[in-house]
Amino acid sequence: MIKGLLRFLIAIIFILSGFVKAVDLVGFSFKMEEYFAPNVFNMPFLEKFALLFSIIVVVLELVLGFMLLIKLKLKFTLSALIALCIFFGFLTFYSAYFNVVTDCGCFGDAIKFTPWQSFVKDVVLLIGLIFIFILYRKEFKKKDAYSYSGKKETGNKFKYILLAIFFIGMIFVGAHGIVHEPLIDFRDYKIGTDLKAEKQKINKNPSEYKTFYSLKNSKTGEVLKINQDDYIKETKYWAEGSPWKIEEGKNESVLIKQGYKSEIAKFKIEDPTGLEVTESIINAPKAILVFSYQPQDVSPELLKQVEAKVKTQGANVVYGVSTLPNTFKTIKNTMMDGNCH
Repeated sequence: MIKGLLRFLIAIIFILSGFVKAVDLVGFSFKMEEYFAPNVFNMPFLEKFALLFSIIVVVLELVLGFMLLIKLKLKFTLSALIALCIFFGFLTFYSAYFNVVTDCGCFGDAIKFTPWQSFVKDVVLLIGLIFIFILYRKEFKKKDAYSYSGKKETGNKFKYILLAIFFIGMIFVGAHGIVHEPLIDFRDYKIGTDLKAEKQKINKNPSEYKTFYSLKNSKTGEVLKINQDDYIKETKYWAEGSPWKIEEGKNESVLIKQGYKSEIAKFKIEDPTGLEVTESIINAPKAILVFSYQPQDVSPELLKQVEAKVKTQGANVVYGVSTLPNTFKTIKNTMMDGNCH
């Protein structure tokens, strides 16, 4: 009873994790690019294969999770999932310890985890899988061997048919997200999102932060952390002749109250001079934005065709948005942080 329930729960977690990434494989590939970036694993030559790696990871999660659910080749499945968890655990620990990838994308855009939460999740799953392996070890038979014998028992034929149907269904879900839009869109910028309403929610319930100063006593060498309010109240820390000095570069901004969370908070567009034009876009009756994430890779002819097309749409505001100031030739250029995709 317990081992069956535990197996079911962990299988569902892997299937859900794979599914929410499968609906938007392109979005998950952006997360893979972050791991290949110079400040993480410094393998930029693999960035072009980010989508391929995303597909491989998602297929492994979905197929192995479903095989665990229906108890198909259980010894092989559990061993593969344990290896997968160890791999994910290494990635999430690295991200958390060095604070380089702030969201692993474990559950796509559906559920956000901090790096440490992701690592704890992987550790719990790993322990659960090892526990299941021990509980089921007496049921392992030769058919569960790691090598493939080429023979399928009659009782497993139905399971293989279920696996094939599931796999084909997931291929359709993933392909639709790559070619068109995700079948189920968990993104903050999904079609139908009211940017103005989201901005108002953020403004009405903002997050609150406090600055903590790192102070060092020039006489005793003692170091302490103190928040901005206490620093102002206690004159001994800043009065003339005080031995306490603020250590430059060691101050921290700490979240005190979590406000309304939305990626829309990052929606900030500026013209090439640095003047923000976000409000004019949000308040326009009709605005068209043409985004070019990697403008250096876009042909001038394609840009010309796109610019000609958007100018015929009768929009009040038309901007071209990219990471370079002179990308567009006949519509106004604006800029946005390339990491906000």
